[in-house]
Amino acid sequence: MKTLFMKVLYLILCVYAMVAMVAGCATGGKTTDAKDSAEYDVLKERIDSIIKEKPGKFGVALIVDNRDTVTVNNTDDYPLMSMFKLHEALGVCHVMDSLGRGLDSVMVISREHLDPQTYSPMLKEYDMPEISLSVGRLIDYILVDSDNNASNWLFDSIVPVSYVNSYIGTLIPEQSFEIVWRESDMAAEHSRAYDNRSTPLAYASLVNRVFTDSIVSRDKQEHIKSAMLRCDTGMSRLAAPLVAEEGVTFGHRTGSGYVNERGEVVAVNDGGYVTLPSGKSYAIAVLVKDYAGPQEDAEAVMAAISKAVYDFVR
Repeated sequence: MKTLFMKVLYLILCVYAMVAMVAGCATGGKTTDAKDSAEYDVLKERIDSIIKEKPGKFGVALIVDNRDTVTVNNTDDYPLMSMFKLHEALGVCHVMDSLGRGLDSVMVISREHLDPQTYSPMLKEYDMPEISLSVGRLIDYILVDSDNNASNWLFDSIVPVSYVNSYIGTLIPEQSFEIVWRESDMAAEHSRAYDNRSTPLAYASLVNRVFTDSIVSRDKQEHIKSAMLRCDTGMSRLAAPLVAEEGVTFGHRTGSGYVNERGEVVAVNDGGYVTLPSGKSYAIAVLVKDYAGPQEDAEAVMAAISKAVYDFVR
């Protein structure tokens, strides 16, 4: 099964590389920049006041109603960490569409190829030598649980990192992000985490397309959205001020990790899509780089930003 997938995949890659640049030029143009609008200046000032003098670099991006865009510190050097699992899930679904296969396709995973030391709810739930799981279940593991073994296996067996990087570059501006390494690569050398990077707006734009546009086949995209809505990692971040609000939905993906040689948390991230009872909606991404303090403090700042945005949009 793996050999068949890889042979067909590389045929797809050859064709896809020929059209990626053209397709990339035709995407990412749905939002209009509202950063100079007086209406949004108040929000930007509020965000600036929240992050002022905090011991880390905070980047924020907001897309309201698939139209108005607000950014703060929108540079391209924020480490993604496990946020890249959304990119990966989209890449997997694109390949499965190209192969004419559904997410109910069953994969057999040898336990000996999995890392017992990494974060992996999947490994704890299945103790047999060979694990049989559908592709859809593996996507759930990476998007809902942020399972590193599931992520590594999907990269190794269905969709290489380079393919994901090229494919996502047709959905959002390719210069605004880069994915080079798997979770296992970053675990082996923590400094590699800085190579998987993004602007906050690139991530918010990708989330916005997942929830408002047609990217992959309908059933697969609905599966991704459902998984993001069920994600329960990082609930003290952007989700914190939203969970008690009646009628508000929030689908997201988080990323965290590693302490660098200076004692800073390399990344504390969250990005997702909020729908309000009024019908208004927004994509939001808050990426934090090199936070020189407890991760919980960075999460509290992120929650404050989320509250400010929610109060403004509603």
